[in-house]
Amino acid sequence: MAAAQAAPHRPEPLPLERLFDNRAVSDDARPGDADFDGSGGSLSARDLTGAGWTPGRSLAVDGARLAWPRTKAGEADNVRADGQSVRVRGRGDALAFLVAGTGGEASGAGTVRYRDGSKGTYRLTAPDWRSGPLATKAVALPHVNTPGGQLAEKARLYVVTVPVARGREVASVTLPKDPGAPDLHVFSLSVRQPAKGWTGSWSASTAGYTAVGPWADRTVRLVVHTSTGGPRVRIRLDNTFASAPVRIGSATVAVQESGAGARGEPRRLSFRGEGGTEVPAGAQAFSDPLDFDVPEDTNLLVSFHLPEAVTTAPVHSQAIQRSYVSGPGDHAADGSPAAYTSTISTWPLLTGVDVSGGPGSVVLLGDSITDGVKSTQDANHRWPNVLATRLLQQDDVPRFGVLNQGISANRVIADRYPGDGVSTDTGGVSALHRLDRDVFAQTSARTVVVFEGVNDVRWGARADQVVVGMREIAERAHARGLRVVAATIAPCQGESLCTAAADAERVKVNAYLRGGGDFDAVLDFDAVLRDPGNPARMLAAYDSGDHLHPGDAGLAAIAESVDLGVLVPD
Repeated sequence: MAAAQAAPHRPEPLPLERLFDNRAVSDDARPGDADFDGSGGSLSARDLTGAGWTPGRSLAVDGARLAWPRTKAGEADNVRADGQSVRVRGRGDALAFLVAGTGGEASGAGTVRYRDGSKGTYRLTAPDWRSGPLATKAVALPHVNTPGGQLAEKARLYVVTVPVARGREVASVTLPKDPGAPDLHVFSLSVRQPAKGWTGSWSASTAGYTAVGPWADRTVRLVVHTSTGGPRVRIRLDNTFASAPVRIGSATVAVQESGAGARGEPRRLSFRGEGGTEVPAGAQAFSDPLDFDVPEDTNLLVSFHLPEAVTTAPVHSQAIQRSYVSGPGDHAADGSPAAYTSTISTWPLLTGVDVSGGPGSVVLLGDSITDGVKSTQDANHRWPNVLATRLLQQDDVPRFGVLNQGISANRVIADRYPGDGVSTDTGGVSALHRLDRDVFAQTSARTVVVFEGVNDVRWGARADQVVVGMREIAERAHARGLRVVAATIAPCQGESLCTAAADAERVKVNAYLRGGGDFDAVLDFDAVLRDPGNPARMLAAYDSGDHLHPGDAGLAAIAESVDLGVLVPD
């Protein structure tokens, strides 16, 4: 009788650094010490240091924490994916990979193994390090090193996340096997940990990277409006799209009294135990939890000192809110407004305020209407603010935090801002390109409401193109376990780009949304805002006057029309 066939041997999982088999980083004086792409090309160690990506540094990107390899230039610092078994531990919502492809975009399927013995599959795609999209890169470096000399060509690195089973502890990850002709390189890997015990109370999307100030030894005091409250607070700073680190000297939080004046003494924030922090290019920083009673539906002052010259910064351009900049010195702890001698109408660097407790957050992914353009300045009359107030005033559904991820001029399928470099365009990268950062990585996201598309059709996109993009948003969000709600596109006849042809495409998109079945629910904002006598036009009582943006009354009507029950996850 033949002996039973032995089960195939599965290699013992090893830490990723034990598997490094490729050298991606070279000293500028010795480019031949590395060969990332098989043709002698490599990343510049000097450029990485200039971006703040130093050996062994912990980098927070899109809610995940990854370590840049603790290796010297010319040493093995990454793995070419070929079925290696990697030891990884943790519970979370996603695996985060720091990757790049060489020879083109690289993609392949891998396996996740859990401590309970179960397993699942994932697909990982790494854009090419020299030709991949700048809109989704974690960092772009200014040069490529080659044996023949340094090229003034951008090298890209990417953080890519893939969903895992929530609640199960990851034990190991098998990298894709033979992903195809291009090589898929992995520099770092971790489980993105959930933000346990936190709810997002306020947020803003990075809309572009612009000239600011210049600010040197100045304190920026930003006014933001909470949705839900809680007994502890933390803030999030993002150096999105940047090419260099930014130094935060100190930071505080306070309740606004009026203008730049605080109610009581501002409370100092810390970052990993330190009074300030440096945020590398493309990365983010969370402050440590602080015992501080954050009131609901209230303006806060978030202040941070910039001790070094800051001439460019990631910004949210349409704050619809006055904030403040001081004269020389660190005035973050000042309760008095006296030092704050100038105003700004953007939110630079600050992207989130979280509070402890609460049921989680609803994320509103939108364009200028969600952003609040044409609402009354300093009045918090954006429709997300009105929706947040409604949630606070009832007990039938959880009192979710409301996170406004609207960007003026944003589109579903096309980038306005290219995703790299200094630009005056602050329309953001597309909804598809910012989905991971602005939705999946948001604190305790439970539901996403998608209210976009008018800018696509106004600028010539066909309905079928927008539909493909909306369907992809729904599919990707569902894969992350989110409830996904769509809102129909509002009418805009009378605005210069809202031609009859554009309106015809808008109507087609709305027909898809109402009957497509790809979303868990649909909010018919078109029906709320339109003139019954002329459905292509906004009702005059709701029109701000430009025929595209609702005024305060129209924004309130949108928020009041939302059935709060559709926001509740199953």
